[in-house]
Amino acid sequence: MGRKNYLFMGSASAGRAAAIAYTLIETARLNDVDPQAWLAQVLERIPDHKINRVDELLPWKSAPGENREVDA
Repeated sequence: MGRKNYLFMGSASAGRAAAIAYTLIETARLNDVDPQAWLAQVLERIPDHKINRVDELLPWKSAPGENREVDA
């Protein structure tokens, strides 16, 4: 993606939200975590998670073997 792509998001806040989503997905991929499974797990856990422990939800903090991509 690129900065010019965000010009067509409709608004600055929509572009910012898309950039955050792309960043989270790519960060999960870089850490060999399946982005869809990781995001589903985070969205499931976040309502009951303490705000001062939000770093535990980051992709590189997921348990070994948990949400890992399978090499095809």
